[in-house]
Amino acid sequence: MSHDHGHSHGGVRAGERHKGRLLVAFAIIAVFMVVEVVAAMATNSLALLSDAGHMLTDVLGMGMALAAIQLASSGTSRRNHTFGLYRLEILAALANAALLFGVAGYVLYEAINRISDPPEVKAIPLLVVAVLGLLANIVAFALLREGSKESLNMEGAYLEVLSDTVASVGVILGAIVLAITGWEWVDAVVGVAIGLWILPRAWSLGGRAVRILVQAAPPGLDLDALEADLGGVAGVVEVHDLHAWTLTSDMEVVSAHLVVTVDTDHHAVLDQARDLLRADHGIDHATLQVEPESHEGCEEVAW
Repeated sequence: MSHDHGHSHGGVRAGERHKGRLLVAFAIIAVFMVVEVVAAMATNSLALLSDAGHMLTDVLGMGMALAAIQLASSGTSRRNHTFGLYRLEILAALANAALLFGVAGYVLYEAINRISDPPEVKAIPLLVVAVLGLLANIVAFALLREGSKESLNMEGAYLEVLSDTVASVGVILGAIVLAITGWEWVDAVVGVAIGLWILPRAWSLGGRAVRILVQAAPPGLDLDALEADLGGVAGVVEVHDLHAWTLTSDMEVVSAHLVVTVDTDHHAVLDQARDLLRADHGIDHATLQVEPESHEGCEEVAW
C-alpha cells in the first residue's frame, strides 16, 4: 500500500497575503457604516438605511473572513483537525451569502410598505453622505480586488463591497432625482433596486459554498476522463474508490485505489499517477492507494 500527499494552500495563502488589505477595508467600512446609520435616521432615507445595512454585512463578512484566515493559518489542533481549518473560509462565505439574503429581504419588505406612503426624505444631506459612502466603498473595492481572484472567502468580502458600491451609486442617483423633483417614492424604489441587485450575487456565492461543503466534485473536473487516465498508467488494471472534492478555494483533493499487476513497480505507478494528476487535471493533493490485483476484500468497503 502506497500513498502520495501533495499540498496546495491557494485560497488560504491568498487570504494570508491579503490579510492587511482586508483589515484596512474592514476598518474603513466599519467606520462609515456607523456614519450611514446615523445619517439614515437623520434624513429618513430607506435607500441609505439599506446601504448601511449592506455595509453591516460587509463588516460582519470581512470580520468573519479575517477570523477564518487567522484560524485556518494558525495550525492549531492539527491532530483533531487533520485537514486543518481551511473550511472556515467557506463557512464564512456561506454566512456572507445568508447575510446578503437577509438584508435584501428586509429592504424589499420595508420598501413595499413605503412606496404607497412615502415619508419625507432630506435629499441634500442624503446626497452628501451617499457620495462619501461611494468613496469609502471604492477604496475598499480596490483593496480587495486582487485577493478576490484567489480565495472564495476574499471573493465573498469583495462581492459585498462591489454590490455596496453599486448600491451607493443608486442612492446618489435617487438623491439627485429626489432633490430635483421632490418625488419621495424614489427613495423606496432605489431601496428595492438595491435589494434585487444583491439577491443573484448572494445566490451564486452561497451555491458555490454549499457545493464545497457537501463535497461535490470540483466543477470543471471530468471524473470519467480522470479515471480513464489513471487506468491508462502502465501496470494499472483497475481504478476504484475514486473520490474528488474541494477542501477550500483552489485546493482540490483526489483519493483513489489503483489495482496493479503483481509484478508492477508500485513506486513507478505512484509517481506517474501523481504527475498525471498535477499536469493534466491540476490536482496537487492526492491520496493514492496502490494494491496488487491478488489483494482481496478492498472493494467490499468502497463507497
